[in-house]
Amino acid sequence: MALALIPEAIAFSIIAGVDPTVGLYAAFSMAVITAIAGGRPGMISGATGAMALLIVTLVQDYGLEYLLAATILTGLLQILAGFFRLGDLIRFVGRSVVTGFVNALAILIFMAQLPELTGVTGHVYAMTAAGLAIIYLFPRIPKVGSLVPSPLVCIIVLTILAVALDLPVRTVGDLGQLPDTLPVFLWPNVPLTLETLAIIFPYSAGLAVVGLLESMMTTTIVDDLTDTSSRRNLECIGQGIANIGTGFIGGMAGCAMIGQSVINVKSGGRGRLSSLSAGVVLILMVVFLGDIIRQIPMPALVAVMIMVSIGTFSWESLRNLRTHPMSANLVMLSTVVVVVATHNLAIGVFVGVLVSSLFFANKVGRLMCVTSDVTPDGMHRTYRIRGQVFFASATNFIDAIDFGEALESVTIDMTQAHFWDLSAVAALDKMVLKFRRKGAEVEILGYNEASATIVDRYGVHDKPGEVDKLLAGH
Repeated sequence: MALALIPEAIAFSIIAGVDPTVGLYAAFSMAVITAIAGGRPGMISGATGAMALLIVTLVQDYGLEYLLAATILTGLLQILAGFFRLGDLIRFVGRSVVTGFVNALAILIFMAQLPELTGVTGHVYAMTAAGLAIIYLFPRIPKVGSLVPSPLVCIIVLTILAVALDLPVRTVGDLGQLPDTLPVFLWPNVPLTLETLAIIFPYSAGLAVVGLLESMMTTTIVDDLTDTSSRRNLECIGQGIANIGTGFIGGMAGCAMIGQSVINVKSGGRGRLSSLSAGVVLILMVVFLGDIIRQIPMPALVAVMIMVSIGTFSWESLRNLRTHPMSANLVMLSTVVVVVATHNLAIGVFVGVLVSSLFFANKVGRLMCVTSDVTPDGMHRTYRIRGQVFFASATNFIDAIDFGEALESVTIDMTQAHFWDLSAVAALDKMVLKFRRKGAEVEILGYNEASATIVDRYGVHDKPGEVDKLLAGH
C-alpha cells in the first residue's frame, strides 16, 4: 500500500497545484493518524482527488499557507460533525447520488490530466499509451501479475525508459522539490483575523463535507467486504484529528480512499496496523529514495490517473439507464452535471440529495387517497383518508373533498392515515372550517397517537378562540 500511495499522492498534489511534498506528507499523516484515531480499521486515508479538486482555487489565489489553515479548520469542522453524530446522515444519501458522485469524480480526475496531454510531443502520448498497456496487461501474466501492483510496474518501467533513452518529457522533479527530511510541526503563516476566516471557511466547509461523504461511503464498502460494522461518528472525529495533524506538518486536506481501501482489505489488511505501516513506510521511502522518485516521468503518472478515472467510473450505470426508473437516472445525471459544472462535489451531492428527496416526496404523496360514501338521505357523508398526509399530498387531500354538497354532518375517518407536518394540519383545518361555514357538523375519528399529537398542538379547528380569529380574518 505504501508503494501504491506514492504516485497518487504526487498526482493529486499536481491537481491541487502544490508541491509533491504537500501530498506525500498528507498521505503519511492521514494514514497514520486515522489508523490510531479512526473508527474503521483497515481503511486507508490520504490525499485524494476529491479534496484536491476543491482547493485548486484557494492555492492559486492565496497560496500554500492558506491551504494549511483551511486544512486545520476542515479538521475542526469534521470533529464537530462527529460529536453531533452527523456520520449517521450517510443513510440519507441514495444509491443514485453515490453513483453520480463517483462518476463525476472520475470525469474530473480525467479532465485534470488534459493539461499534461495538450501541446506536448509524441513521446508523451507514446509513453502514456505504453503506461496504460502495462497497467492493464501486466496483471494477466501468470503468477507474477498478481504479486506486484501494475501501476507500480508502469512507473518503474517508464522511469527506466525515460532515463535510459533521455526522453524529452517532464518529470516529477520538474514540478517542485520533494521532501528530504521527515515532516516537522509548523504553524500556518496567516493572519489570525476574521478576514482570513472568511477566506478559508467556504473551502474548509466544502472539504469537510466532501471528505466525510467519501469517507462514509468508503466505510460502507469496507463494512460489506469484511462483514463488520464501522463506528462512523468516531471515524468523523478521526478524520478531523488527522486533518488537523496534516495541516500542522505542511500537508493538504485528505480523506478515506475508496480504491486503496478495497485493495488493502482484499490483500488481507483488515486491522489498524495495515494503515499505520503504509503511512510509515511511505514517508521513509520518500525521504530516503527521493532521488529516484524525482526522475519519474509525468506520462507515467498520467497513465496511473487515467486508470484511476476509468476504474472509478461506474460503467454499469450507463447500461442501467434503460432499465432503472427515470427518477433514479435524473438524480444520478443531475449530480454528475452539477459536480462537473461547479467542480464542487459537495454542491453536486447536495443537489442530488435534494432532487432525490423531491422525487421521493412526490411518489409518497401520490399514495394518499380519499374515499367516501353518503347515507341514503344524502345528509351525511363519511370520508375515509388512507396514506401519508404531508406537504406533497396536502393539496390533493383538499381537492378530493366535495364542498358543494348540502350536508348536515360529516365524518372524517383517519384510521388509515398519518399526519406528518404543519401543511397536513393546515389542510385539515381548512376542510373542517369550510364544512362548518356551510352549516355541517364535523366529526373526526381514528387518529393514531402521532397524528393526534401534532393536530392537538398545531390545529385550530377545535380551538374556539383561534377559529374566531380565522373567521374574522376571512
